[in-house]
Amino acid sequence: MTSNSDTPPHRRTVRSFVRRAGRLTASQQRALEELWPSYGVAFDGKPIRFDDLFGRTAPIVLEIGFGNGDTLVQQAADNPGLDFLGIEVHEPGVGHCLLKARDAGVTNLRLIRHDAVEVLDTMIPAASLSRVNLYFPDPWPKKRHHKRRIVQPRFLETVAERLSAGGSFNVATDWAGYAEHIDATVSASGRFECAERRVHSGDQPLDRPGTKFERRGLRRGHRIWDWRFLRVDNQPPDLATGEL
Repeated sequence: MTSNSDTPPHRRTVRSFVRRAGRLTASQQRALEELWPSYGVAFDGKPIRFDDLFGRTAPIVLEIGFGNGDTLVQQAADNPGLDFLGIEVHEPGVGHCLLKARDAGVTNLRLIRHDAVEVLDTMIPAASLSRVNLYFPDPWPKKRHHKRRIVQPRFLETVAERLSAGGSFNVATDWAGYAEHIDATVSASGRFECAERRVHSGDQPLDRPGTKFERRGLRRGHRIWDWRFLRVDNQPPDLATGEL
């Protein structure tokens, strides 16, 4: 990924991901070269005009960290009346997603290859999203790494501001410790109410397809936690001392 010297400064220094040096296949490399112009959105720090991006007005669903993109493409194919924006940092996953999108013939999908928090901060307009999906983010299970978990007070504040009134924040994890963290952090934020919470063995996903990371967790004997949080219009708490 090329850097942009004009990228606006960002307050966040702790990142929720590590860039993996995954190997691109030849087909993934070609997809990045040939399909990116059709599906890709460059990170430029400027607010997206979604009506112009998709050529129509429709509800916008944002997926953070879509992995290889299988479930993201499936959702776009199954819901032609919605427009989907996926964010991922790992090039092999982006390349795979581009190939799946081409094969599925979807036109209601765009991708950004960048840090999702920076995209949310600078490119997603306020109240522009109908739904945000965060499926099986890195749990950072070691205590000294908990500060790297993406679900933190400031992140939740940003998600709430980018959602339209009544918009939903859908989350899933297979790590019990992270589930406790999500419950506590979202509750303390005051920006969401829990509309539904499920704990299951992979047989009751909440309004989403199954994912590769979910199947991996199930093979390890993990349970699955699913939430649907709804944005509420409470005044945000004072997050001056919050850390992301």
